[in-house]
Amino acid sequence: MITLLIILVTSVVSFLAFNNRRLMDDLILWPPALSRSREYYRLVSYGLIHADWSHLIFNMFTLYFFGRGMEGLFTEAMGPLGFVTFYIGGLLFSILPSYMKNRDNAAYRSLGASGAVSAILFAFVLVSPWSSIYVFIVKLPAIIYAVLFVAYSIYMDKRGGDNVNHSAHLWGAAYGVIFTIALEPSLLPRFIALLSQPRFS
Repeated sequence: MITLLIILVTSVVSFLAFNNRRLMDDLILWPPALSRSREYYRLVSYGLIHADWSHLIFNMFTLYFFGRGMEGLFTEAMGPLGFVTFYIGGLLFSILPSYMKNRDNAAYRSLGASGAVSAILFAFVLVSPWSSIYVFIVKLPAIIYAVLFVAYSIYMDKRGGDNVNHSAHLWGAAYGVIFTIALEPSLLPRFIALLSQPRFS
């Protein structure tokens, strides 16, 4: 239910922002709003809005498919608000490096839930590395997808020029793995053991 609630709230706010420039400007991560007006809520609210329908749909579909499986782990370990805490932490942790790098850049803006979604996806990879992930019509083991995702994100982050915050994807992925292992340390040796026993599903 928490996953569905996050999807519902994010979708509604994004839809409203598509048609309301003022709302978009009030929620987007814009460094001067933090330094001048102390609007620190933007370090989280930027994840409620998206650039367009394709951006929103891709993130929410990914959140739906992987969030449902991971929600139980965080709820069991941290209580009813465990998954929400993890998700909000993903938004915050994934954007901080970009914000610090651009804190004096008035032209910089960032939006979208991709960093938190990456955290959920990589937490899933940690728990179930050989499960199948479909990339368009291609079926890949989760661990292979993770390696390709990291390599691509590093390449595109260095290359730049596509208006996508690849740094947030990488930091979100790192947060997902680190937080989940800190929460359940037994998952790390289990993950290593699973890697040595490929089982495609």
